Amino acid sequence: MTRLSWRRTLAVFLKEFQQMLRDRLTFAMAIGVPVMQLILFGYAINTDPKALPTALVSADTSPMARSISAALQNTGYFRIVHEGTSEDAGEELLARGEVQFLVVIPPRFGQRLVRGERPALLLAADATDPSASGNAFAALQGASAQALQRELAGPLLGLQAKALPFDVVVHRRYNPEGLSRYNIVPGLVGTILTMTMVMLTSLAMTRERERGTMENLLATPVLPAEVMAGKILPYVVMGYVQLTVILGAARLLFEVPMAGSWPLLLAMIGVFIVANLGVGFTFSTLARNQLQAMQMTFFFFLPSMLLSGFMFPFRGMPQWAQWLGEILPLTHFLRIVRGIMLKGSETGQLLGDLWPMLAFMVVAAAVALLRYRQTVD
Repeated sequence: MTRLSWRRTLAVFLKEFQQMLRDRLTFAMAIGVPVMQLILFGYAINTDPKALPTALVSADTSPMARSISAALQNTGYFRIVHEGTSEDAGEELLARGEVQFLVVIPPRFGQRLVRGERPALLLAADATDPSASGNAFAALQGASAQALQRELAGPLLGLQAKALPFDVVVHRRYNPEGLSRYNIVPGLVGTILTMTMVMLTSLAMTRERERGTMENLLATPVLPAEVMAGKILPYVVMGYVQLTVILGAARLLFEVPMAGSWPLLLAMIGVFIVANLGVGFTFSTLARNQLQAMQMTFFFFLPSMLLSGFMFPFRGMPQWAQWLGEILPLTHFLRIVRGIMLKGSETGQLLGDLWPMLAFMVVAAAVALLRYRQTVD
């Protein structure tokens, strides 16, 4: 029996180490992925979002109303970005996703409070993501108890003895029960499609190159755009098959409502699928083998999942992380799919997220065609 040789083991070790260093992409991924995870989890992820955009509709100009407005901002959770006298305009901002909260102070609020009539203060919240507003509700209760201490003095001092001289009515729009599955399950549509569409496309093209069948295709008079369309379309069909399974489970198992239009949802998903397939096609022109294609897919999928608002509140991230997240198609698709399914959003309300997704799709397709032309030459 041959004895174990440390010299032969060392020779194999040096050979493998040199081979690893030659594979620059794999080596870069081995260093880059942990660094990216540290940065994202350490700096970008925040489960307690603050400075959430808020629309304030105040029909009262009394000192009490102004004190409540100031107390809201002092909590750190509410950032008033819109002030007006129309509740309908505030509701529209809430439906579009431009604000997280709508605060309505009714007419004669201060007068009714002085009379001891306990007027009602309305707080409407976009509850499509329950985790984004839970702490803000608690902060509002604490701020409301202290907001009027300065005004309730002298003859009004007796009103401070009560727990709260007015009522706070909280309406959780689009998800009254605050069920997390209403947020997670629609988000899974985009997350699963992102992973599978990018991975399958990149692996399919790379596999053909490894097996030598790509040369036969390149020898034909097929144009790059025709190759790309022919390669992508079968996976578009597969994406819709996956969509059918996910949405079927969402309705039958999780009872997620569908408030909007099915044709509109299917059209939006088509744009999203093509955008991700363009990314996968681009990766296939960069990767030398299937392992590198998998690594590139993971490198794209990880920030998409963490920076899109799927796992953590989007508005809780720092500004630089939100800028990066706005580039990713998954960020906009999550808003679209949740808007259609939970809010019943229409096309006009989705344009703000549709055009970035279309722009990403065009850029991804252009880069993929450019890279493919280089491989043809």
